Amino acid sequence: MLSRAAAAAGEIVEGGRGAGMTHAWLFTGPPGSGREEAARAFAAALLCPDGGCGHCDQCHQVLVGSHPDLESVRPQGLSYGVKQTRELILRAAGAPTQGRYRVILFEDADRATEAAANALLKAIEEPPPRTVWLLCAPAPDDLMITIRSRCRLVTLSTPATEAVAHVLATRDSVPWDIARFAARAAQGHIARARALALDEGVRQRREAVLGIPRSLTGVGECIAAAERLVKTAEEEAAAATATLNENETSELRKLYGEGSTGKGLNRGLVRGGAGALKELEDRQKSRATRLKRDSLDAALLELVSFYRDVLAMQLGAEVELANDDLRFDLDQLARSSTPEETLRRIDAILRGRERLAANVNPQIAVEAMMLALRS
Repeated sequence: MLSRAAAAAGEIVEGGRGAGMTHAWLFTGPPGSGREEAARAFAAALLCPDGGCGHCDQCHQVLVGSHPDLESVRPQGLSYGVKQTRELILRAAGAPTQGRYRVILFEDADRATEAAANALLKAIEEPPPRTVWLLCAPAPDDLMITIRSRCRLVTLSTPATEAVAHVLATRDSVPWDIARFAARAAQGHIARARALALDEGVRQRREAVLGIPRSLTGVGECIAAAERLVKTAEEEAAAATATLNENETSELRKLYGEGSTGKGLNRGLVRGGAGALKELEDRQKSRATRLKRDSLDAALLELVSFYRDVLAMQLGAEVELANDDLRFDLDQLARSSTPEETLRRIDAILRGRERLAANVNPQIAVEAMMLALRS
């Protein structure tokens, strides 16, 4: 479908009708399905004179994010506000500099606030000539129906374990047994599988999370497990943002003249720079909060996969176990509990995810979940 649309887009550039091409697309699929990668490849096909050859300067610029006609947006904080969206719409209104298309790649479009989504809707309803919107979200329902109805839907699926293992073995030179383990444990998420295969620290954190079910022997242990999980997420977020925050703050201070020697240069920081610095700090805090929530969410998904494997063993389902390396623990829990109890525990984890998404205090949300897992 994307290849036909790219060919039709080329016809439009040449003055043809271009049936099969439209101005708004929505790429959906679970984590690891490659939503952003597919959207970026499609953007390259729209901007490349040869329909996305993968070798020319146009394709290379798209893939590295430096093409002048590609606007790539990825929300860094918990949400994407209306002010940012209006600024994006203004940038999208410009004519293509190289004569083909102006492409807006909006990753995690589901993070747009309601006001931002309404502003985005107006831009999608009446786009400038040769402007194409590529939105990415986990599922169609994550965007308001009025936006969904104006986009052509591209639904992607999670790649198979063997396919992910093959990528790790051929592209990253990972030994086959480790590649197979990482692909199975990551449940088709290539980036997660690569991290598991190449980073011992990631494997240790996974083992710590999946060791939680057997550690919940009392109320005190539940509270302690929740505290460890939240603290680990905070440390990961702090480590991921420390260098980036320092560089951003340093660049902003330089922009407003801090450290310069001329008279009056430092006044820029006092006057206009103070507000800009405060705004930057707010964005950095929002980004750190998002990374913390994402880290916690990833841990909860690991737990869901564990109890899913327990349920599969209890029901005798002939399916691949994501955590087959922990078969002893799975078997112990499968024998000591019922399928109904396992389903109740899965529901407790999913409620915990919903509470975190609704900005409930992480410590409280995780503690409640741990207590429910013990019961």
